[in-house]
Amino acid sequence: MIKLGNEIIEYGHYPDGTLNIKLTSEEIFAAIASSRISWYYDNEEELVALVYILNALHSQNITRIDLDMPYVPNARMDRCEGESDVFTLKYFADIINSLEFGTVRTLDVHSTVTEALINNISNESPVSYIQFVMGQIVPFTDKELTIFYPDAGAMKRYSKMIKAPYAFGNKVRDWETGKIQGLEVIGDQNLIADHDILIIDDICSRGGTFYYAAQKLKELGAKDIYLWVSHCENTILDGDLIKSGLLKRIYTTDSIYTAKHDLIEVVSNYRNVG
Repeated sequence: MIKLGNEIIEYGHYPDGTLNIKLTSEEIFAAIASSRISWYYDNEEELVALVYILNALHSQNITRIDLDMPYVPNARMDRCEGESDVFTLKYFADIINSLEFGTVRTLDVHSTVTEALINNISNESPVSYIQFVMGQIVPFTDKELTIFYPDAGAMKRYSKMIKAPYAFGNKVRDWETGKIQGLEVIGDQNLIADHDILIIDDICSRGGTFYYAAQKLKELGAKDIYLWVSHCENTILDGDLIKSGLLKRIYTTDSIYTAKHDLIEVVSNYRNVG
């Protein structure tokens, strides 16, 4: 979804499949008033629409435009492991940079590579959302809440932000297939047994990592397990995690999540706020 100010830009297609975009005077006025385009990623076609819309605004002598893009597409492709890999994040960043936005506002980007590649980036910390979630959980626990990070990368990243006792995981993989087979817990396991746990990470797709984490935490005697992810893909509904009964609640933003499920609570409605 693309918005100019509070105005959602609707577009269609010509018979050959190319985009048919019309900007109303109200939408152009919204761009002038706010100096802002908001892009809440649903599909790659929106990138083409973004390029066309921004150039149309420039043709109206609207020069300073900021971009709100809480979820960064291609964020996971932040390195190339082999010669056949295409460094899509870099080429995506090149396109965004060519549009010369005043500021590009993001939320909890996947890695520092993204911050290095995108010009004028302003990356919002998820700390206020996580603290809100912790506040929601704490009244229901009789012991101090334990934070669990599913891997060392998440631990290094978030433990500096969140001052709470924690443990973290080490994924066990089949190195021939790359598939996760399980997870080991590293740290004081006394923080797990009889404690409520909040798992924290940035992106969830089908939730395989969190499924194995919750499974292991339950084996170690954890009570209720909660999950915070800054960006939750709709594909979570297709994975084992959502059906497992291992989690009490999942908290996220609507940066990319547009589905509905009783287990999932959206704590920041980017799409519904101008």
